[in-house]
This record gives sequence, C-alpha cells and structure tokens, in this order.
Amino acid sequence: MKFLLDSLPALVFLGAYFLFDVYAATIALIVSLFLLVAYYGFTEKRLHKAHFVTALIALALGGLTLYLRNATFIQYKPTLVYGIFALALAGSHLVGDKVLLQRMGEKSFALPDPVWRKVNVAWVVYFAFSAALNIWVAKTFSYDTWMLFKFPGTLILMFVFMLAHAPFLSPYLQEQK
Repeated sequence: MKFLLDSLPALVFLGAYFLFDVYAATIALIVSLFLLVAYYGFTEKRLHKAHFVTALIALALGGLTLYLRNATFIQYKPTLVYGIFALALAGSHLVGDKVLLQRMGEKSFALPDPVWRKVNVAWVVYFAFSAALNIWVAKTFSYDTWMLFKFPGTLILMFVFMLAHAPFLSPYLQEQK
C-alpha cells in the first residue's frame, strides 16, 4: 500500500501530462508531492525526509520549468533526487557505525552488519545508475518516451531491483520467523 501511495505523484504527473501538458503536469507533481508529505505528517506524525527533499527539488526545478517555460528542468528532478540518495547512502559508510539503510530498517529486518553494508552499496549503485539512466533517456528520446520511462519504467526497474534482493536476503528473513 505504501509503495502505491508513494507512486501516486508520478501517476498524477503522467496523467496530467497526457491530459494537458508538461506545465500542468509540473504543477500537479509539486502539489501532489507536498500533499504526500502532509499526509504522512498527519498520519504518522513525522516528516519523511526523502519525500520532503523530493518535494523541495520538484518545487525548485518545477519552478524553473514553469518560470522559464523549459521542460528540461523537471526532467532533471529524478537525476538530482537519485544522486542525493546515492550520495547519502554512500556517505553513511563514512559516518557512524551503521550505514543509512541499517539505521532505517533494522527494526524491521535483523541482518548482520556486513549484509547491511552490502545492501547499502547495492542501493548506492542502483541510485547512481538510475540517475545516469534518467539523463540518458531524457537526452536521447522524446519527451513522451521519457514520461513513459519515468512511469511505469522506473517503478518497474525498482521493483525488479528489490526482487533481486530476495535470494540474497531470504536466509536472514527465514531466521526471523
């Protein structure tokens, strides 16, 4: 359910783009991201930093898209978000005794420290790859193709990446039962 809720701004963006234009879609994206932040703020009584950063980046690059009437800026949003996530995850190897994914997920999953570190590195590579792939698709293909790459393409890519973890993590998850 959370995955679907978190995907809603991308769906809103895609729908508004194909119903109207990129500028209406940009406004819809910004509004839907801040509504998502507000929803989690009210229901969970906490700020999801990743959602908030994404909303701020959408506001900044979306604002440039709207002000300059240049859709290229909003195409850079995923690359900037993925790049920030990759840097934050990579930097967590240098700060503290636990990597970022371990700090976020250790209450849900009991994994040994070396496994957390490997999973964290895998996500660093995934986000760096996704950042580069987004720019490549944006620069190489039409805007419509980029939109379809963004949704459902990036969600499918993330889902496949998450499924690829299953064989690696399953021995540890079975121990928790």
